[in-house]
Amino acid sequence: MQLSDRFLNLVQQQLITFEAEADSVHLVVYVANSKDGCPPTLEAIGEWPNMGNALPPVETDQELRTPSPYRRWYPLQDGSILLGVLRAELLKSEQAWPQLLDQRLQATASALGQCLGLELDQNRLLDELKDQREQISLMVHQLRNPLTALRTYAQLLLRRLGPESKDLTLVEGLLTEQDQLNRYISALDQLSKPKLAIDKGNSIPLLLPPVLPRSVTINLQSLLEPLIERASATAKLQGRQWIGPLQWPAWTVQPISDEDGAIAEIVANLLENAFRYSSTDCSIGLHIRGESICVWDGGAAIVESERERIFQKGFRGGNSIELPGTGLGLTFGRQLAEQLGGTLGLVTPPRRFDSALPDQGNAFVLSLPTKASQEENK
Repeated sequence: MQLSDRFLNLVQQQLITFEAEADSVHLVVYVANSKDGCPPTLEAIGEWPNMGNALPPVETDQELRTPSPYRRWYPLQDGSILLGVLRAELLKSEQAWPQLLDQRLQATASALGQCLGLELDQNRLLDELKDQREQISLMVHQLRNPLTALRTYAQLLLRRLGPESKDLTLVEGLLTEQDQLNRYISALDQLSKPKLAIDKGNSIPLLLPPVLPRSVTINLQSLLEPLIERASATAKLQGRQWIGPLQWPAWTVQPISDEDGAIAEIVANLLENAFRYSSTDCSIGLHIRGESICVWDGGAAIVESERERIFQKGFRGGNSIELPGTGLGLTFGRQLAEQLGGTLGLVTPPRRFDSALPDQGNAFVLSLPTKASQEENK
């Protein structure tokens, strides 16, 4: 059994508390150790005072086979499971067991048993984490090959299409989506590797900015247009109405930094939720007004009691409980919006956000400070 230095130090510290009793009592802590194909043994991991001799397992110590009124065994238990023992022996055989010493030994054994249980739980979780990392690494390796093949086929198809082909944008969209999938796979690959340090400043590790357009100037319009094209194609496939933005305010075409690319990831998640959780007979749209981006649907309104709870980590509304999902997208979306200096909230019905929108359904509104407003607040 592999025990951490932290637990072994804890055992030694507990034994040292009996320093005043060192002339009258000898203490040894054993833990149960099971090996493949062999019966479990009790192996010594701590001793006080240290007699300077290596202690054999309990099963092979002939002296311990003989019962003694001056020896007591205190179980280290986690519930009903025996994990080890604390052996105590009086060095002065003529004295009786002190009651106070017996009570202290019972308390020490109980505390060590609970800590040993936590130690074993941690070891089990670390083993599971190692297995999961290996599985993720294997999946990443297996996914890269078919994705590379898909990209090759799309590029070959792109060469066959003329510059005036109406299908050109569809193939370019496939290549863009493949780039995004590669980014997610690379992120999964990073998750499969142990991290030497944790970046406390990055509290939103699961949201990745979409692939940035291959253009000199990056602005919000260029980031959102691929998402709008994807949403339009999805709506057409589902036979529902899609309504994109009618105009682009000046702030959406101003240059932005690469970090602001995360805005598009928030919008992408909102669009995915709208398509996933609304019925296919209702319309969906993206609307921009002022400094806010709104993703709306004309379906059933989220019940009032859940309108704030859906932003809580892991919570899933009654309309989505039977559908696949993790209950994390809105939580991370709101946190990321706040990191960017904005807000993410729900407005019901969409008409409350803008009179041009439907009078039923849901509107998720991402409000962001523009450069102009940031300058005014300085």
